[in-house]
Amino acid sequence: MIIYGRQPVREALQSGLVRRVIIAKGIEANTEREFRRLAAKTNLPTDTVARISLDQTLGTVRHQGVAAELEEVSLAEPEAPILLAKKRKERLLLVVLDQVQDPRNYGAIIRSAEALGAHGVVSEKRRGSPLSAVAVKTSAGAAAHLPVTQVTNLVRYLKDLKKQYIWIYGASTASINTVEAIDWDRDIAIVIGSEGRGLRKLVRETCDDLVSIKLRGRTESLNASVATGILLNTIQTKRNKNT
Repeated sequence: MIIYGRQPVREALQSGLVRRVIIAKGIEANTEREFRRLAAKTNLPTDTVARISLDQTLGTVRHQGVAAELEEVSLAEPEAPILLAKKRKERLLLVVLDQVQDPRNYGAIIRSAEALGAHGVVSEKRRGSPLSAVAVKTSAGAAAHLPVTQVTNLVRYLKDLKKQYIWIYGASTASINTVEAIDWDRDIAIVIGSEGRGLRKLVRETCDDLVSIKLRGRTESLNASVATGILLNTIQTKRNKNT
């Protein structure tokens, strides 16, 4: 798996995900020195290749002359987020994705979830984005530090969570319940639907309740990753006030 671009490679190097750094001939001397120095910190090999070779390998010319081959990021077992919450002795905060198929949105959600203290991101194998190089790149290394799992049947998975006394909240602009108005001091999973389609009917009906973000402008909805970040931040803020 190869990612590219200076900032994504910098962040991947910090995460310990990188196998080797690839640098295109002819890039700025300062940039080359920086990435050779970063690679040397952890004894990573650095390969120098012709820029056209890097263009062909990546299928783009927008790589800024720097790429990195990553260690494979594997999917976690479905129970991994719950085990992580127990290990941290925290109330479960789980992000569940319904039909989020854009790998950049998927990666951005993983990044927000890890940064804001969630315990995992779950999606459905058939209807969700794969954990591709694009998703890993967008997650900026977060995919290696957070349980990311995919299940065969999302509705069945949600029903199994409910049997474990985990409350399921679906994000919906149609809900009159705002995220600020709910008591989040319980184990929860927040379900995010895709842009445009929202939550599927069966998924929505499986949720214990629906929750919305109060919008103050003319925009009727938010990008899935932005909405996830706002929901998680508000939930954690409310939880912290209760401790």
